[in-house]
Amino acid sequence: MWQTANLVWMDLGLALAGFWGARAAAHALILKGLRAPRVAALVSPESLGLAAQPVDIPGPNGKKLFAWFMPVPGTTPTPTPTPAILVMHGWGANASMMLPSVAPLLDAGFAVLLLDARCHGASGDEPFTSLPRFAQDIEAGLDWLAVQSRVDASRLALIGHSVGAGAALLSATRRDDIRAVVSISAFAHPYEVMRRLLAQHHIPYFGVGWYVLRHVQRVIGARFDDIAPIHSMTRVRCPVLLVHGEDDDMVPFDDAKRLLAVGQPGRVQLLAVAGRHDPTEALQTEPSQMLAFLKGQLGSCQSACNSGQIQPVGDGSHSHGEMKSAPA
Repeated sequence: MWQTANLVWMDLGLALAGFWGARAAAHALILKGLRAPRVAALVSPESLGLAAQPVDIPGPNGKKLFAWFMPVPGTTPTPTPTPAILVMHGWGANASMMLPSVAPLLDAGFAVLLLDARCHGASGDEPFTSLPRFAQDIEAGLDWLAVQSRVDASRLALIGHSVGAGAALLSATRRDDIRAVVSISAFAHPYEVMRRLLAQHHIPYFGVGWYVLRHVQRVIGARFDDIAPIHSMTRVRCPVLLVHGEDDDMVPFDDAKRLLAVGQPGRVQLLAVAGRHDPTEALQTEPSQMLAFLKGQLGSCQSACNSGQIQPVGDGSHSHGEMKSAPA
């Protein structure tokens, strides 16, 4: 009898050891999946003729956030503080990939901060990153911008791409100093993104996939519902311009329509552009409409804007895209 009992306990111990071993292995794989591949900067501001100040910004958990700061070129010894735009890249990218946005913004009278999220570019490392951590990094960048002498802290806005766009929307639900958000290629819900990833890797949802999604939420410390852009859109405290490629093969264009549908009436617009998920397509093909939106919310220090002749967004003079406002 005792031998039988010992065998039962041994089998149970082996089973538990196997379970916890499998769980530890799954946890390690999930952490690996939550660490985007770090890509070096592809180009520099200088290579594009831009004068940028490399800066290290204090970030969450004592980590350093690398950024390029580009104030509006001053024509007087004491330049007037200007509006500023913080630009956040997407998952697995870095600040250099958002450089196409800079020249038009500077020309319009906006200072620009291009930020590397943790685990990306030249910023500090972490065991993992996530949409909430992107939002924390954005907010650290906003805090830094607000104390710069050449920046008007009352006129700050965000441009974000993909995960960076979702993070920008999340930040705009909890801060009053964000005057506008340009969201490029944002997805509607991270749960749906994860389900698509599971399907691409032929991982069945029932059983393994269900556990993975639950464990990811435990690791990042947030429920998908609480950070989903489709829920952030109902709580943002500023106007939003949604920009989305009609041929986006990573985040369906329908996600943008859904975000528009739940947005606050009169405070959200959708700009459909020709292109896919790459942010440079939107930044290079439709800068004038994005600038018109930003000028309308922030104004700028340039005389063209001070004249009061703010171009209405979606005036029909552009060859790509159609502006649609949230239903009243």
